[in-house]
Amino acid sequence: MKLHADLSIRAVVQTALLPWVDSPVNGVQRKLIERDGEEVARATSLVRYAAGMQFFSHDHELGEEFLVLEGDFNDEYGSYGPGTYVKNPPGSRHTPYTVNGCTILVKLRHMDKRDLTRTVIDTTTAAWHAGTVPGLSVLPLSEFETTHTALVRWAPGTQFKPHRHFGGEEIFVLEGVFQDESGDYPAGTWIRSPHMSTHTPYSEQGCLILVKIGHLSATDNP
Repeated sequence: MKLHADLSIRAVVQTALLPWVDSPVNGVQRKLIERDGEEVARATSLVRYAAGMQFFSHDHELGEEFLVLEGDFNDEYGSYGPGTYVKNPPGSRHTPYTVNGCTILVKLRHMDKRDLTRTVIDTTTAAWHAGTVPGLSVLPLSEFETTHTALVRWAPGTQFKPHRHFGGEEIFVLEGVFQDESGDYPAGTWIRSPHMSTHTPYSEQGCLILVKIGHLSATDNP
């Protein structure tokens, strides 16, 4: 399966319009955002676990990164409530389950094999920092060489300067409406801008976004 698999092309997905698709595992459904491969795939998805769901033990050969959007996600290493960010490095293994059900935003098989740091951050209690322009607050989540992942909160009326993304940018809008000269992106929108793309973002009403930059190099185009 190839779904928005060409990383050199800008892509925008309104996940609110996507159907939930049954996975091969009973009790697990997905909204497929981008995918390159079948069940073993480089992928970005929303994944919904039914209450009481126990997933089988599995490896993440090229890593996993997820943000818990609602409910409880658990494995043998801990319990992760809404707002928890987890990065499981390449070669990691776990057995996830949920008690009451959950929904997560997850990226699979996109990490550098040398990025071996496991990260768990409860974003509801972590310290935020002032951004580079007035109205921006930033919560760094992960970094490895040129790749950086963060939550960014935009106060109403915040305007950012025009800029170019070396290594590309990927955004998931969690709250409010994110905007640039190409359009308005409400909560649930996924945006991927390729290597060396440019834009001038702003938010009239304010928003909260998950941002990943620097991970889409010029050599990543399949």
